[in-house]
Amino acid sequence: MVNSKMHALAALVLLAPTVLGATVPAELFSPLIPQKVLATFKALPNPVQYPQYTDQNAGKWQYFAPDTWTSGFFPATGYALNTRKQLCGATQSNQLGIADWVALGRSASTGEIPLETSNHQGHDVGFLSFPFIQELLVNKQNQTAITAVNKFATLLANRFSPVVGCTRSWDSADPAFQVIIDNMMNLEVLFQSADLTGNNTLRTIATTHADTTIKNHIRPDGGTWHLIVYDTFTGAVTAKKTVQGFADNSTWSRGEAWGIYGFANMFKHTGNPNYYQTAVRLANYFLSNMPSDGIVPWDFNAPLVPAPRPADSSAATIAANGLLLLSQTEPNPALKKRWSDAAIELLANITKLAWDPSWQSLLSNGTVNKPANNFLTGIVYGDYYYIQAGNELISMGLASCDTGSGNTSSTPQPNQGHSAYQAA
Repeated sequence: MVNSKMHALAALVLLAPTVLGATVPAELFSPLIPQKVLATFKALPNPVQYPQYTDQNAGKWQYFAPDTWTSGFFPATGYALNTRKQLCGATQSNQLGIADWVALGRSASTGEIPLETSNHQGHDVGFLSFPFIQELLVNKQNQTAITAVNKFATLLANRFSPVVGCTRSWDSADPAFQVIIDNMMNLEVLFQSADLTGNNTLRTIATTHADTTIKNHIRPDGGTWHLIVYDTFTGAVTAKKTVQGFADNSTWSRGEAWGIYGFANMFKHTGNPNYYQTAVRLANYFLSNMPSDGIVPWDFNAPLVPAPRPADSSAATIAANGLLLLSQTEPNPALKKRWSDAAIELLANITKLAWDPSWQSLLSNGTVNKPANNFLTGIVYGDYYYIQAGNELISMGLASCDTGSGNTSSTPQPNQGHSAYQAA
């Protein structure tokens, strides 16, 4: 039944533009990746703080206390490199054998344990859970990870309102109940905890949140609002706004990327074709609104003048992972290839712009928050999803482990530039 409904949705997929045959970038498998990540693990402060983004000039990581929404990404990066090591083995050329990545991920994630019972991250407890979810792929019996996943899931479930039909994102005084598109990514911890505990209420919360998001967060053209404000007491929508995008009626690219991945993940967990259809709508918008240079802008509707619009390398890597997940769940070979080709194209273009061996981050040209003047940086989640994309490509048979062999150049690529901005 699911497959027949998916084929009926094929016309939606065909709205996406034809993707040119991009080559998987060698940098995606460069030995510089484990070398840089290990250097950052060794540089973590004591007591532990976590990298979130770099400065704009030299690409040096800026560190933040554990009670920060991005804290789970760097420990999870250790697990991602362990996955890479399992896929590729450890050789002198790939440098994956220079560390025990699981041990590093475990050690770094201990700084998050106090957050299981008290933190200021609201819905982003889902992101905080990432390294513990990854640990359970290594050791299903790890009680520390089991406890963390279940406690973070409980915190998120406690933010659910049956009146609104969503989990609350940011805290605010009633009657304002704020929900951002990013929250689609945090639903993963509910599924993980449901699998551990058998508590199907957690799955119902996740699907109800996703269903409400489809109704209110997505425009007819497939673009998304960043923030929807509901009335706590009636569930009515009272405002549709942005906080990190250009304008209330614009589409912030990282939010769109969260949506692609989030709904593709919902389809993976449930088989509900409505989630597949929604992921396709968002993916079509993302690809159809790409500028001529193939570089993801921080907001698809931001003007080019009087100031040019910067890129967001993190939006590119997140979207690439979402497209690869779509490809993995797509039974039609032609459509499967369409999504994987589009992901490779995104990765190739952002690598050409943003790969810089001289920076501590893997990629430059990230936009953390343009309205707050935080852009042209490396970003920890952009790097995490860059590594994850490489792992997925290998697992899907679309790249080989030796693609990046010998790629240790310390010279930026010819078209790269940290001050580069987007074409129309």
